Amino acid sequence: MERNRYLFLFERRDLQLAIDDKFSILEKIHEVTSPSGQPASISIGLGVDAADFNEGYEFAALGVEMALSRGGDQAVIKDRINFSFYGGRGTESSYLSKVGSRSIASSLEKLIGQSGHVFIMGHKNADLDAVGAAVGICCLCRKKGKKASIVIDLEKNAAGKLIEQVMAEPCYKDVFLSGQDALLMADSHSILVVVDTNRPDQVECRPLLEAISKVCVVDHHRRAADYISPVVVNLHETYASSASELVTEILLYCVEKQDVLPIEAKCLMAGICLDTKFFNVRTGERTFEAAAALRRLGADPTEVKMLLQNDFQDTMEKYQIIKSSRLYRGELAIAALNSTTSRILAAQAADELLNISGITASFVLYPDGDQVIISARSIGSANVQVILEPLGGGGNAATAGAQIQNSTVKETLDALVASIDKFYEG
Repeated sequence: MERNRYLFLFERRDLQLAIDDKFSILEKIHEVTSPSGQPASISIGLGVDAADFNEGYEFAALGVEMALSRGGDQAVIKDRINFSFYGGRGTESSYLSKVGSRSIASSLEKLIGQSGHVFIMGHKNADLDAVGAAVGICCLCRKKGKKASIVIDLEKNAAGKLIEQVMAEPCYKDVFLSGQDALLMADSHSILVVVDTNRPDQVECRPLLEAISKVCVVDHHRRAADYISPVVVNLHETYASSASELVTEILLYCVEKQDVLPIEAKCLMAGICLDTKFFNVRTGERTFEAAAALRRLGADPTEVKMLLQNDFQDTMEKYQIIKSSRLYRGELAIAALNSTTSRILAAQAADELLNISGITASFVLYPDGDQVIISARSIGSANVQVILEPLGGGGNAATAGAQIQNSTVKETLDALVASIDKFYEG
């Protein structure tokens, strides 16, 4: 069809053979290498159970779009009900060039210029990356002369210190508001920019997502089956370290240096530092380019480091979590807690476990009301997003999480171990 795009038609009975073979063609393709030694990869979208060829082609197109948005190197089957995923265990590859990023940034800039009120919303329990990306979009809105509001729960978030500092700035005094207040203010001219998530059930206020017709998404997580749709502008790059990195690139294309406040540069730097563990994981050349640009704009890494500090009691609790962990398969650390803790401490404990020699992936489970939360990290071959996806989780190869409703820690631990076994034995 095109230089690197092909269309195949085959009988349904042959599909089962490929499924039973776990799409071994994905691995065989890696044997083809470029002169520089880079292995080739293939992304496959399959449409099944369609009423006719046109619908089958639409299903297949959705499948390959899903495969690419999840990092490529995998097969995705789309039927009338859902998606099924095969492969995709390696690290993500970059598919969006700087030209593509600039084009999407221009589209977002034009859309903001033509809109009324701009609402910006991250995921529930917003972290530094969600807040940093949201503040960066606010900067773009200010440049375009548009009123912007960040929709967030000021009581339940993981970025309290940073939000306090932002709210101290005169131009951000009334920017933060609740989902209910945003619903009352939204009208037909409003647009919604969702940052740091692509799943409708994870946004801060789902009724607002359903109330606004023009939605934009800026995210770096691998796309889940239940992604936000439809969207007007979609900057979804799984290769990026963070949503803050993507928003930083947008600002570099759309605003001048003097338009970015030092606190905005600090927020974006905090988001990048959080998701890369201070540039230790998931970093590409564009990550460092974004960080260098933010440093020139006034972001101080030392101040960002202070944002991530814990008090003495929290530090002791974090190391109690680490102490309770157990080894599985010789290289995985699993800590299953019987009492609740904070999401921040669970995530930090999962990060800290990876500093232990021989540990390539870590999982921290803890109860939270009638649900169980899982925080997972990886620096090895284990793709924690693929492991947690059957449990309803999401994220990327190195960082993922899940919320298991109406389950006990024991039940969730059993399901997690079964998913780990399936990943390694599949």
